[in-house]
Amino acid sequence: MTERPRKSIRANRVNRPLQRVRDRFSYDDPDKRLLAEIAEQVIEQRIARDLSQKELADLCATSQPAIARLESGARPARIDTLQRIASALDCELEVRFRPRTKTKEKRNED
Repeated sequence: MTERPRKSIRANRVNRPLQRVRDRFSYDDPDKRLLAEIAEQVIEQRIARDLSQKELADLCATSQPAIARLESGARPARIDTLQRIASALDCELEVRFRPRTKTKEKRNED
C-alpha cells in the first residue's frame, strides 16, 4: 500500500470545503460574495491552525453547527461572533466601508 503525501491530504482538506463554498455562491452578487469570502477565510484559517469545527466552536463559545453554517455561507455571522472567531484564530478582524461612488467632496473637486 502506498502512502499519500501529507501535503496532498492537507490540500484536499482545505480545497474541498472551499470548493463547496465557491460552488454554492454567485460571486456576481456583492452580498453573497461577502458571505463567501468570510466563509473562505474562516475555513482557511481554521485548517491552517489544524482545528476542527468543534474545536473552533469551543474556543469562541459557540456551537459546531454555528461554525458549519458560517463556513457554508448558509447564514451571515454577527459582528460579535466574527470577533470571537477572529480572536480564537489569532487573527485581526477588519471591517471597512469602501465607497462605490464618488463622495460629495470628490464630485466637487472634479
